[in-house]
Parts: sequence; structure tokens; C-alpha cells
Amino acid sequence: MSLSDPPEPNVLRFEVPPEHQGARLDRCLADLMPGVSRTRIQAWIGAGAVRLDGQLPAKVGTAVRGGEQVEVEIREVDERRVEDSASVELPKLFVDEHLIVIDKPAGMLAHPTPTLRGATVSELAVREFGDLPSPQGRDRPGIVHRLDAGTSGVMVLARTEEAFEGLLRQFRARTVVKTYTAIVHNAPRFDSDWIESGLERNPKAPQKRRVAAEGEGRSAATFYRVSERLRGFAVLDCQPKTGRTHQIRVHLHHIGLPIVGDRMYKHHGPLRVPLSKSAPALGRQALHAARLEFAHPVSDEPLVFEAPLHADMADLLAWLRAEHAAV
Repeated sequence: MSLSDPPEPNVLRFEVPPEHQGARLDRCLADLMPGVSRTRIQAWIGAGAVRLDGQLPAKVGTAVRGGEQVEVEIREVDERRVEDSASVELPKLFVDEHLIVIDKPAGMLAHPTPTLRGATVSELAVREFGDLPSPQGRDRPGIVHRLDAGTSGVMVLARTEEAFEGLLRQFRARTVVKTYTAIVHNAPRFDSDWIESGLERNPKAPQKRRVAAEGEGRSAATFYRVSERLRGFAVLDCQPKTGRTHQIRVHLHHIGLPIVGDRMYKHHGPLRVPLSKSAPALGRQALHAARLEFAHPVSDEPLVFEAPLHADMADLLAWLRAEHAAV
């Protein structure tokens, strides 16, 4: 193996020898990089740190031809992600040459973070579709907007720079219509209302957000409509006009309607009607991105995508209807 002196730090460049023709990429690199575990090499491939002739390989088992130019960025990765994501695929609602629209599972991160592990939307998208634009960071290929890890539902990714820029313009202009389904504790006072309270980082818990004092924080507006009232609970359709971190969760908590299962933004004090231990297990906040409306960033065609409630939320809702029917 002949290594060059790369201009960027922590990047190795070399050519795949002809005798490796037909070999799996991960096995080939393990042979060419003695002392580096195959698991670590697989994690690098999954994280987008390996390129063949300038392109991201579709999967760790991509067959090499021999003669390709390889770039390997030496970076810190969580090797446990390889096992977690080996058999995971993105549930796709729509794919064309510019867009990928998925129904994100609850528990899946939009992109890697230093502290959280598991298969991520960005990694799986790169594995399946190859190189994606990443103006918001090399670890965020294709990511135009995010859903919290515990939130399921519709999410759009960009496959081209043109699509990325077009989608970003729409999100910034607030013309994208996002509708979420939330199951909340307590009874809303109104059948519909706007929550318009600025948000800021909580200095006591930087991973959390809170409602800021009037006139402070980043502006945030959420519209909600009651879809169903139950005894001690309600189902809401929420449309955030802005896209602040944890916006719906913080806004609903602020007006006394904490989302069921949200451990980060819990109700203060005892609930009037607590959720029974016999209720179906949820393990995350009962929040689902049910509908996404936007214009195709290239053709300008109006697009609408919907995803039904995932099984865990549907089971909880069915149980609440049986056990907490409105009087």
C-alpha cells in the first residue's frame, strides 16, 4: 500500500490493489490497514468517512474493482452503531432524483451526535443513496430539517444541492406546512388556539428549552386544534409556524398540556388523571409528524405526504378510548 501525504489532517489516500478485485470494501480496507479493526472500518464507512473515487459507497459490503482511489478520514466513531444499523432500512414514502421522503421510526436520530448512539437517518440515507449534499455539516448529509429522536413520522431529505437550497428556502420562508399529532395530559381550554411564546435554552439543563420572558428568546408560534377529547387526556393536531428545538413539546408543557410519555418536559406535580400502569408501554413522547406539505424544490409541484400513527401510539390511543372515554 502506498500512502500519500494528504493535505487535510487525518485523511489517508491510497489505491485499491488489483488483487482485491471483487472483495468486500470493509474486508479490503481491513487488509490494507493493519491494526485497524474491521468493526471500526465498518463504522467509518457507515458514518461517511470513506470514499471510493470520490463517492460515498452505498454499503459496507460494496465490492471493489481494484484500482479505485480510496480516501479514509480518521475520525472518532461509535463502533456499536454498526451492529445496531446493519439490518435497518429507512421506511420510504417517496423517492425521486431530488428528494427522499421517509416515515421516521421513533428512537432514530436524524444524524449522529457525540453522546447518542444508534442508526441515524443520515447514515442510512448515505448507505442506500450514496453521496448527499451536506451544507449544514459533514455529519448531516441530506438533512434539511430534523425530528426529535423520540418523534416519529414524515421527514424530507435532499439528494441534490438544488433540492437542498429549494427546501431550505421554503423552511426559512415558513411556507412548509407541518402537522403533528400529539396525545397530551389534561383538557385544553379552547378547541383551537395559538401559542406564541419565545423559547430559549435552559441554563440549568442546556439540552432542554424553556419559554423565555416576554420579549426575550427566539420567536416561536404553534397552532393547535383539538382532534379528540378524552377523560384526562386529549388528542391535538399541532402546526408549528416556526421550527425551534423541542417547540411543540415546550409550548404544550407551558400551557399545562404535557405530552404523554415526555420524560424531559414532565408535568409539575401530580396529574389530575394519571396514566395507569396498565396502559400500553410507549417509551417515548406521544408525538408524531403526521403530514408534511411543500412545493417540489425543482418542479414546484405541490406535494403532500402523510404517515399514520405508529403502532405504539395507535395502541395507546385505542386503550385511552376504551378506558378514558369522555363523559
